[in-house]
Amino acid sequence: MKTRYADVPAYVTKDGSEIRELMHPSLHGNRLQSLAEATVAPGARTQLHRHAVTEELYHVTAGSGIMTLGDDCFKVGAGDTVLIPPGTPHRIEATGAEPLRILCCCSPPYSHEDTELLEGA
Repeated sequence: MKTRYADVPAYVTKDGSEIRELMHPSLHGNRLQSLAEATVAPGARTQLHRHAVTEELYHVTAGSGIMTLGDDCFKVGAGDTVLIPPGTPHRIEATGAEPLRILCCCSPPYSHEDTELLEGA
């Protein structure tokens, strides 16, 4: 299976980020994980949320931001990778002049049902 970025439509997910599902079982036939690109506009942030089951890896490919991970807040930028364990509240804010772009790997694959919003619900 192969996907092309240009052929993958973007949508806004439950936490408020723009997502492109680059590889997801519901669309592509893989089974145990999903890979998506999230884009957060300059000055915007995702809603604080957590996933009961899913472990996530965020790999920042462009831009800069502030990551909230549990009780910690820290700067992130291109080349940084963050582990988000299941059950950990998290959000990310784009602080630079350009959009923050993140590759998000989820295992098991991302699902709206496993996303609990912790603010603005």
